[in-house]
Formats: sequence, structure tokens, C-alpha cells
Amino acid sequence: MSHTHARRRSTTDWREHTLRTLAEAGYRKGGARNAVVDLLARQECALTAQEIDERLRAAGRAVGRASVYRVLELLCELRLVQRLEIGQGIARYERVEPDGDHHHHLVCDSCGTIEPFEDPTLEQAIAQVSQRLAFAVDEHDVVLHGACSDCRSA
Repeated sequence: MSHTHARRRSTTDWREHTLRTLAEAGYRKGGARNAVVDLLARQECALTAQEIDERLRAAGRAVGRASVYRVLELLCELRLVQRLEIGQGIARYERVEPDGDHHHHLVCDSCGTIEPFEDPTLEQAIAQVSQRLAFAVDEHDVVLHGACSDCRSA
């Protein structure tokens, strides 16, 4: 299965899983919730609440910013979305895949660019640390700070 196909299937799985989890928790279908869920389902990496709000408006889905924050808080409480503190005092939000598939982040401290990355060796190292320290790691995110190639060249 190609990485693109796996990512597309995972996106569909996340959307369906999220809507099902919301319904089972007693939340009725809401315009703001559905708009945020639909947007996050299509994203490859973390977004700020402001970016989510701007993208919804650009798509003609006017949702109040306060509603965006409420939806994000709810999705975080239900562990459907992860709040990432990447630096610069701004939180970013990213879906939590039901199958545990995830990536980590490279952050350029000069221009603010965020790049996702995956590394199976890093995942193995985290599992080994967990085992060695007898600590059950439920979730993790690795954020590497530095300078992107554009900023290093400048």
C-alpha cells in the first residue's frame, strides 16, 4: 500500500472515528464541530486555531473563533486531537490517528517553518527507553528546533 493511500485511508478513518466518538459521547452533529473535523481530516500537519479559523473562512464556512477554540478543547479532551506546544507561545492542533500513526516535527526558530518527519529508529528508541525505565508511554511528540536550509543559506 502506498504512503499516499495509507494517509488517505487514515484520514477517512480519523473523520469517521471522530464523528462516532462525538456521537457516543452524546454530542449532536454541530456545524462548527463538523467544519473543524472536516478541515483537520484533510491536514497533513498541525495548525494553529487562527489558521483553522482562516481556512474555514476562506472555504466559506464561517465559524466564530470562540467556537473553533471550544471545538478544539473538546477534541483534545476526547483525545481525538493533540495540542502541540511547538514554541513561540502558540499552540498547534493535530489529529490523533485511531491506529496510533503519527509524526514528529522540525521547527525553524528563525522563520517558524514546521516540517513533519517520521523515523522508525526514533520510535524504536522511545520504546526501548520506555521498557528500560519501566514507564508506560501513552503518547509522545518529538520537536526538534534549529534552522531550516533556507535560513542557514541566508
